Amino acid sequence: MESGMEKEFQEEAFLQKVQEEAYEAASQLLTKAHLSEGDILVVGCSSSEVIGQRIGTSSSVETAKAIFEGVYQVIQENGLYLAAQCCEHLNRALIVEEELAKRERLPLVNVVPQPKAGGSFGTTAYSRFAHPAAVEHISAQAGMDIGDTLIGMHLADVAVPVRIDLKQIGQAHLVCARTRGKFIGGSRAVYNEEML
Repeated sequence: MESGMEKEFQEEAFLQKVQEEAYEAASQLLTKAHLSEGDILVVGCSSSEVIGQRIGTSSSVETAKAIFEGVYQVIQENGLYLAAQCCEHLNRALIVEEELAKRERLPLVNVVPQPKAGGSFGTTAYSRFAHPAAVEHISAQAGMDIGDTLIGMHLADVAVPVRIDLKQIGQAHLVCARTRGKFIGGSRAVYNEEML
């Protein structure tokens, strides 16, 4: 039988592991997506899936905080903006810094996410951002989908999958994407290779 101390150590080890995985995944995505200062990374995260449960059933604030810290460190190191997608109970609204909402002229919506109505990741972002704001839509340059949360509606056209070394964070499936400009002009057009 596990002692309380052994269980706590295992939980701490798990949280440290998922924080490191989140940092590594965000770092690899940043490198492969060629993001620039001021770009937006949208992240959807099911803390339930990360701990091995079905999405929407076992929200874990501690797990969401660990993942947020890993991703947010990369965001801050590179001068990016994070858009934290809430769960479907809030129609996948996003929590962003108010500064970004103003820059992008995004209409604000009035909601304060909670672990069971917005999700633990959105709730964490709301508590950690300097001036959090909720918006309904954004066109991000890249995204991380942790646990099949369906972030595609918040990516700019055209979304392209990005393969990184990590395939999951904790027990959750991980999918990453970047965006690129649309190809226009047909078969005789010449394209800028740097934008591919």
